[in-house]
Amino acid sequence: MKQAYFRTRFKELRLEKGATQQAIAEMLCMSKMAISHWEKGDSEPSIEQLKILAKFFEVTVDYLIGFSD
Repeated sequence: MKQAYFRTRFKELRLEKGATQQAIAEMLCMSKMAISHWEKGDSEPSIEQLKILAKFFEVTVDYLIGFSD
């Protein structure tokens, strides 16, 4: 996965949607700290988490990970 693309696009989409890190964390049953690590580029979501995020943000997984515009 292209790390810079995911963390940048994820944060932009989250802010556009008006969702907090806490709200995303609760949706995915994980900690707010884990979401923070994604935005810092310290870790990455699983494939299943990417699919949930893509549906939530109404984009493709390819867009989230930088394979399409």
